[in-house]
Amino acid sequence: MQGACVSVVCVCICVSVLLRSAISQPPTESDTYTVRMDKSLLCEIIPDACKGEMKCFNHYGGYLCLPRSASVIPASEPPITPAETSRCPAGYEAQGDSCVDVNECEREEDDCQPSQQCINTLGAFTCQCPDGYRKVGTECIGKTMSMHLLACVAGGFSLIHFNIDEYVNECEMGAPCSQRCSNTYGTFLCRCDQGYELGADGFACNDIDECSYSSYLCQYRCVNEPGRFSCMCPEGYQLQGTRLCQDINECETGEHQCGEAQTCVNIHGRYQCVDTNRCQEPYVQVSENRCVCPVNKPACRDLPFSIVHRYMSITSERSVPSDIFQIQATSVSPGAYNTFRIRSGDENADFYIRQINNISAMLVLARAVSGPREYTLDLEMVSVNPLLSYQGNYQTSSALRLSIYVGPHSF
Repeated sequence: MQGACVSVVCVCICVSVLLRSAISQPPTESDTYTVRMDKSLLCEIIPDACKGEMKCFNHYGGYLCLPRSASVIPASEPPITPAETSRCPAGYEAQGDSCVDVNECEREEDDCQPSQQCINTLGAFTCQCPDGYRKVGTECIGKTMSMHLLACVAGGFSLIHFNIDEYVNECEMGAPCSQRCSNTYGTFLCRCDQGYELGADGFACNDIDECSYSSYLCQYRCVNEPGRFSCMCPEGYQLQGTRLCQDINECETGEHQCGEAQTCVNIHGRYQCVDTNRCQEPYVQVSENRCVCPVNKPACRDLPFSIVHRYMSITSERSVPSDIFQIQATSVSPGAYNTFRIRSGDENADFYIRQINNISAMLVLARAVSGPREYTLDLEMVSVNPLLSYQGNYQTSSALRLSIYVGPHSF
């Protein structure tokens, strides 16, 4: 099917069946119809909407073509039961012994559109359209566009000319949307920006509290802000990306206050200043972090020959069992048999030793621990050498003094 443009706008549609009673049946004198009359104006907008002996009736937003001889009975409106009786007529209220006019505009009891101005009158009110527009029904319309409709009816084509009124753009006339307004035919819709939701009144946009929906948005703390949220980290940590927290290494950044005779040790969420020389009597320092107990001192008889100081940090509530530190022998005598043990510092049995082979073992966290907390463990390697049995079982030992700092958080 082809259609040609006759005016500014051309629309082609094909209607297979119109109202059968309005086209294919001849009018009869005895037909009676009950019609709900409404505010549709199509009969006035479309010239000659009904052909021949048919008459146009506005009906439910559209129109009907009925025989001119038909009897039309308007449908009755449901009875309105007043909520309460008053001695004053509608639009007035009692004030003492008198009835005074109610200003519906001031009380916002009017039904004017956002583009209209409410004007109070005695006993009622009116809604006035802006300049250049006229009121039709409840809407304000302005300019008129001419259109042609090319329709095929009963196998033939008919060109129908009609006018379409341009409705007022409420978004440009002060619609009460708090953020965004979308104009639609005869009305408008309010919409909200990301991070907001439309309120019950259909106009206001309320902030969405994203933090209340989930506890997994941020690793530490979620902070709700207008239209968005942000993540915060505790002191000693910095934001990594948008939600994770990373420890700040104050020893590398220089943000510590350790003295010249101290060493900065970075731990989760903070730092620790330790003395460079941590050797205690009867031990003497022989190198950085290493102390030895001279064999010529009687007090050294039952003590490990050497102690090496090490430091480490772990997070709170770590899953268990968990391997956290490996012990490795630096020198082994031929034929020596080595065993590893926790000599001191583990009174609550939070750790245990798992020996890997003759020269190494693993320190294992046995129970989940919470910080901030500090452990000082003496991990001892005992060496027995049968080749030196001419003086009895020759035994010597060395220790690793491990300072373990448990951070205050699980990250």
